[in-house]
Amino acid sequence: MEPSLNVLGGPLQPCSNEPLTGFFRDGCCNTGPEDRGSHTVCVIVNAEFLALSKYLGNDLSTPRPEFHFPGLKPGDHWCLCAARFLQAAQEFAAPQVVLEATHARAAEIVPLELLRAHAVDTQS
Repeated sequence: MEPSLNVLGGPLQPCSNEPLTGFFRDGCCNTGPEDRGSHTVCVIVNAEFLALSKYLGNDLSTPRPEFHFPGLKPGDHWCLCAARFLQAAQEFAAPQVVLEATHARAAEIVPLELLRAHAVDTQS
């Protein structure tokens, strides 16, 4: 299997192991045909985004032990659905993006310029 690429063209970096994220719960924003939501954007969640997501019907802050989901808090890294990121950006509540950990397929839904506009510098 070929290694996954990020939106910058390099190897896809891990997004988070605590909490464990990714469609495949492998810590990376990998995707495949079964990932209909395209969980490809590695973000650092903030309070504004969590509030918007809850308002839109996807409560990411409440723990759901039955799904081994601890609930997210501001500062957590998470593989977000590309369309939800786009929606959050349109509502001025987009979280920061870790480009090195964002899968290349995210750019099929979210323009790379928009991802770059919300990018956090992880090289320092």
